[in-house]
Amino acid sequence: MGYELKQELKLTQNLVMTPQLQLAIKLLQLSRLELVDMVREEVQTNPVLEDSVEEAPETEAVAQPEPPAKPEIDWDAYLAASSESRPGIDFNQKDDEEDDFMSNISSSGGSLNEHLVWQLSMLGLPEYDLRLGEFIIGNIEEDGYLRLVERGSLSDDEHDAATLKEIARLTGASIEESARVLGVIQQFDPAGVGARNIRECLLIQARSLPVRDTVVEEMIAHHLENLGRKNYKAISRNLSVTMEEVFEAVRTINKCLNPTPGAGFGTDESRAIVPDVFITKIGDDYVITLNEDGMPKLKISPYYRQLLKGNGNGAVHDKAKGYIQDKLRSAVWLIKSVHQRQRTIYRVVECIVRFQREFLDRGLKYLKPLVLKNVAEEIGVHESTVSRVTSNKYVQTPRGIFELKYFFSTGMSSSDGSDLAVEYIKEKLRDIIKSEDARNPLSDKQIVDILSESGIVIARRTAAKYREALGFLSSSRRKVHY
Repeated sequence: MGYELKQELKLTQNLVMTPQLQLAIKLLQLSRLELVDMVREEVQTNPVLEDSVEEAPETEAVAQPEPPAKPEIDWDAYLAASSESRPGIDFNQKDDEEDDFMSNISSSGGSLNEHLVWQLSMLGLPEYDLRLGEFIIGNIEEDGYLRLVERGSLSDDEHDAATLKEIARLTGASIEESARVLGVIQQFDPAGVGARNIRECLLIQARSLPVRDTVVEEMIAHHLENLGRKNYKAISRNLSVTMEEVFEAVRTINKCLNPTPGAGFGTDESRAIVPDVFITKIGDDYVITLNEDGMPKLKISPYYRQLLKGNGNGAVHDKAKGYIQDKLRSAVWLIKSVHQRQRTIYRVVECIVRFQREFLDRGLKYLKPLVLKNVAEEIGVHESTVSRVTSNKYVQTPRGIFELKYFFSTGMSSSDGSDLAVEYIKEKLRDIIKSEDARNPLSDKQIVDILSESGIVIARRTAAKYREALGFLSSSRRKVHY
């Protein structure tokens, strides 16, 4: 058999997350204040960028030279090729730098529940699995554990089985479906979330380590009690390993595993809000206005453009010219990315106004169920783009100031098959509490059971969240003793 060397030409297409595209994605998820800070910092570090608002009147009156007849890069064509609206671009890709969307979510101070729901929504699961997953996440406590039934004297296996049975009973799903969706959630960040006991929590984390350690896994699975009592000799004897191997496994557990995976996630905090968008009703129409207050008006410095064209007093050194060209490319892309961001936000808000017109006209009771997919299909972008646009952004409407995510709700199906918005569920909950016996108020669990009789299945923690949002205290504090 003979071997030979030959050259072959092949034409392929690949999707590449270029630095410019990463910048466009990053700008989408920034809040207005964060964007202003970033743009101002770029103006200070990039000599080619100028803020036309800060210029003196006489400077503005100077005629700017025309752009080069043959630009080195066709930015319009490049933008069109890399536009987020182009089918096939996957905004769920991760890069190796600091633009990881999930790490931004974790560091922003959001709650664990929000972090898990966001991950669930990004999987593209069927509607049935999505709602089952939302129910399970709604019952995950702040420490990261899933608690639906009292532990009592049940063993780990008995408690795990009872939890799956309770999920199936409350949702109408089978035990196999409940176990499958729970397994998906247990693979979310942070590692170990959704576990039903500490043994399962640590095992999930141990199995996700870069290098699997059978001693660590066996120790957690079968010798957790001896580990808690530091009875290392018994572990060594039962596993038939040396004491050094036991000590190494213990060091791995102490260093790499977290018994409370939900630690580090906070709850929603009160903070000052500056609207990114204003919606004003003029006659019968709603007018959308972007908040440009404080936003620098960027433009390319005419001085450096003249230098590149060779119209200055002296020739530009090749090294200096290369530096200016790099800064020019960076400046042009930033300007176009900011404009593209503003256009995308405007289109998303415009679509929301069309979907939620009845809410704007008649109030909260008429808020319709709306998902990211509806808006994404309407304006022709990816769902993750809409998610980034609605993150950390607020809109001022005639009904008040709302986060853009407020208008998105999957809703719930009632027994007759109609979709129920969250506000309708809150209204039902309000009626239940108002009609209760003041001497024997209903607990959150009892409220959930009453709602389930009406065809509305929600988690106990979700019911508690809605109750607090409506201004009702817990059952023990609502009770009247005389």
